[in-house]
Order: sequence, then structure tokens, then C-alpha cells
Amino acid sequence: MGNLLKAFSNPFYRTSSLEILLFFVGWGIWWSFFQIWLTTKQGFTGAQVGTIYSFGSAVTLVLMFVYGSLQDKLGMKKTLLKFIVVCQIFVGPFFTWVYVPMLAANFYVGAVIGAIYLSIAFLAACPVFEAVTERLSRRYSFEYGQARAWGSFGYAVAALCAGFLFTMNPYLIFWTGSVVATVQLVVLAALSPEKNAALTSQYEVQSETLKESKTPSFGEIIGVFKLIDVWKMIVFVIMSWTFYTVFDQQMFPEFFTRFFATPEAGQQAYGVLNSIEVFLEFLMMGLVPILMRKIGVRKAILLGCTIMIVRIGGCGLVTNPLGVAIIKLLHAPETALFILAVFRYFTLHFDTRISTTLYMVGFQIAAQVGQIIFSTPLGALHDNIGYQSTFLVISGIVCVASIYAFIVLKKDNESVEGRPL
Repeated sequence: MGNLLKAFSNPFYRTSSLEILLFFVGWGIWWSFFQIWLTTKQGFTGAQVGTIYSFGSAVTLVLMFVYGSLQDKLGMKKTLLKFIVVCQIFVGPFFTWVYVPMLAANFYVGAVIGAIYLSIAFLAACPVFEAVTERLSRRYSFEYGQARAWGSFGYAVAALCAGFLFTMNPYLIFWTGSVVATVQLVVLAALSPEKNAALTSQYEVQSETLKESKTPSFGEIIGVFKLIDVWKMIVFVIMSWTFYTVFDQQMFPEFFTRFFATPEAGQQAYGVLNSIEVFLEFLMMGLVPILMRKIGVRKAILLGCTIMIVRIGGCGLVTNPLGVAIIKLLHAPETALFILAVFRYFTLHFDTRISTTLYMVGFQIAAQVGQIIFSTPLGALHDNIGYQSTFLVISGIVCVASIYAFIVLKKDNESVEGRPL
């Protein structure tokens, strides 16, 4: 409790936490039900849903590198964040008057237009908010995991509300996203503790400020692609974290709702489960940094892999909704371990000045590549053999990725080019 009160006394922590919370509320309110909306309200097959996710991943893939490069150049400035939030304000009008008519008129054109908008406003934006928060945490003396936890809390609240809004009128989730984005734009414009000289001098870490003053060149940013260790991480992420999205967002929602007598009952139950799950993730975001200090970054990543294998494979074996729900809650420690430990791996072994680009390329972009490769084939596979058999296939792939990670990941005391533990 003392540590929490100390964190809240830091205005940089409060502002960063509020900004990332609002982002995840505005995203989660509709994203948590996107797959259900596509299948139950729009009537698309698993292969079509996979195509929509693949198109989104392809656009996000390119945009993430652009966003990452821009933010590394901007440093602490929030210009890019404000642009993104302005785009988010239009999510309600876009889904109501643009996306649905275009999908109905020409599925592939609609999917491409949707991929462009959703990537600009949300899919490529998430890691930008995370990377800016992580950078601020190093410079202004607060724990990144404790700030990122508020994003998970916001997503939990949003998912709970979305379950009820969706059954009332599916379009309410998108228009609520527009309202939240409007609030966030006001917060971004109004709260700027970094402009207060007294606060800056009180909380600033001078060594981090010195690093940030040396803006990386475009050559240094592009040089990320020449690092063999980054490519090792890219392969690992493609074969592991890819399936977080494929399983959690493309497949699990409809799979879980099928256990219930009516679609409405299943959708409300899924909303409650999703909110409980992400609330637990909120708690784990605060606990995982403590765990990482005890067991190290490399072991934390491997632990996250183990939990993913058990979680996805377990959902392929259990045949009742309570058992599936309990296993699905393992999402909380798995997500916290992957997000925090992989980010810490990059800031431990690489130059922190290009941390945003590293995180984008080595984690987020790699996952998007994986989704492009696997989304449509796995969607078609589930159309042919069912959800649970597909889950067992995915679990087997992640098992292979875990063995690979055990071999290639650096130990915490090897090649410490960034911020030591």
C-alpha cells in the first residue's frame, strides 16, 4: 500500500496511468466484441474473419514501424498520441456509416478500408501508448508495470460494459468508443506535468534525460534490422505471441458463447469473463515486475510461454463452460509476463534510445507478421475441424516456440547494452 501511495504522489505516474487507461477503455469497449460482431451480427465465416484480421495485420505491420520511428524521433512529445486520438473519435461514425455498407457492397474493399482506419486509430496505436509510458517511467521515476496495469483495468471495465451494451444495440459499443476518445483528447491537451519545471526537477532521472537528449539517427533506427538478436526475437514472437490474438480475439469469443442456450446469454457471460480476466491482468501487471526482479527476465518469458501452452491446450480439452472459463483466466499472468518481460528484454540488451522501434519491430510487428501468416489458415482449419482441435494445434506450435526460446534467448547478464536489472 505504501508503494502504491508513493506512486500516486508522482504526477507523471498519475497522468501516464490515466492516458493509458482511457486508451484501453476506448479500444476495449468495441474490440473485445469485434469477433462476435463479425460472426453473429454480420454473418461472416471463420475464413472471412481471418481475412479481416490478416488485412488489419498487414496494414498495422507497416504502420507500426512508421509510428515507432516517429515516436523515437519525438522522444517524450505526445504529438503522435494526439493525432491518433483524433482518429479514434470517428470510430462510431466509421462503423455505422462506412464499414458496414462497404463490407456489404464489396467484402474485400471493405476489409481493406477497415484495416487502414483501424490500424491508424487503434491497432498500431496500442504499442505507441505503451512505449511512451515505458519511456516516461524511466525518465520520471515510476514503475512501468504499475502504469500499464491501469490499461488492463480500463479494458476490464470496458469489456464488462460492452457485454451489456452489445445486447442492447451492437452499435453502442462503437459510439461509446468515440465518447471516450473525446475525453482522452481533452486529457492529453490539459495534463502536461513535463512542462512544469519544479515537477520535472523533482522527479527527473538525469541519466535517462542525458540518453534521451541524444536523438537516434534514422540510420540507427533502420539499423535495428541488422541485429541478429532482434531477428531471433522476431522468430520467437511469430511462433508464440501471434497466437494471443489469433486465439483470444479471432476464435475464443464465439467458441465460448456457444456453450450457452442463447447468443445473448453467451455474450453477457463472455463480457463478464473478459472483464474478470483483464482485471486479474491489472493485478498481475503490478506483481510481475516484482517477480522479474526475483527470477529474471529470461525466465519470466519462458514462464509466460508455459502458461500459454497450458491455457490454449486446456481450452482444447475441457468441454464445459466453467472449466473453459477457469483455464481462460490464465490469460492474466500470461499477458503480463509477455508484455512486461519482452519489453524489459529489449531495454536490458539493446540501446534504450530506440526502445520504441525495438518494441515495435521485435514484438508488435513480429506478431502482426504471424497473424498475416496464420489468421486465414487457422480460420479455415477451425471451419473444417472445429475450435478445440484447432486449439490443440496452436498449443503444439507454441510448445515448439518455447523450446526455441530456451535455446536462443540471452541470459540476463549477457550483452547488457541497455538498462541493467
